[in-house]
Amino acid sequence: MSLKFCLNKMTTELKETVRYVTGTHSEPLELNEYIGKTIALNFSGYIYCVDCGKETKTSFFQGFCYPCFIKSPFASECIIRPELCKAHLGEGRDVEWEDTYHNKEHAVYISNTTGLKVGVTSKSQIPTRWIDQGATEAVVLAMTPNRYLAGRIEVELKAHISDKTSWQRMLKHEHVPYDMLAKKEFLANMLPDNLYDYVIEDNNITTIKYPVLAYPLKVKSLNLDKTPDVKGRLMGIKGQYLIFEDGRVFNMRRHGGYEVTLRLGADL
Repeated sequence: MSLKFCLNKMTTELKETVRYVTGTHSEPLELNEYIGKTIALNFSGYIYCVDCGKETKTSFFQGFCYPCFIKSPFASECIIRPELCKAHLGEGRDVEWEDTYHNKEHAVYISNTTGLKVGVTSKSQIPTRWIDQGATEAVVLAMTPNRYLAGRIEVELKAHISDKTSWQRMLKHEHVPYDMLAKKEFLANMLPDNLYDYVIEDNNITTIKYPVLAYPLKVKSLNLDKTPDVKGRLMGIKGQYLIFEDGRVFNMRRHGGYEVTLRLGADL
């Protein structure tokens, strides 16, 4: 099988083992079926902006051309730093877009990736956000009516818990068990009264299992700009990474907009 398309974040579904789909809307490809088999990615040399679709020589922030990186609401600073969001004030790069996507319920969560971390995501992106980060378990700490307030809570908690994930350790599956609910209670009690009001009582812990045959002892990140042709036995998928047999890993999301031909089976 051979499929030519522009890379983007893989679509995921939480099942007993996470289901991963890539390709296009008209030609979706379930990658789980190819774990344990050899696959090849061949970069055409063309990159197309994930927002406007125009060709770009350089990709910014996971797939944007420079004008969209500067102007698109999808690449605004509050995507990374939600405490800077101004949607609740009726402001932003695109006020209508901000109102639709950031003036709605957002969750502040605790997840276990390579250790405990705090994060923010819209309610509609649960558990997608956790899967994309490679978390093995997660619990919601607070629910707010907009992105800004969720960011405020995250800032308060970063004094007590990290907001970063070590992608190398995540891919090596350096997993340490934690008492998630005890940590939730501890962190909730660190919040000032005006933010503690958003803490929720729901203590459901989501556990996530990834389709991985074997985790690497060492990892080496692949970059299509330096290595345009990638081929190897696919040993698993975790987060937004393909894991190959020799410890090479490929970040699908980081290569958003890169035009590739994906070859499988008899086409190799």
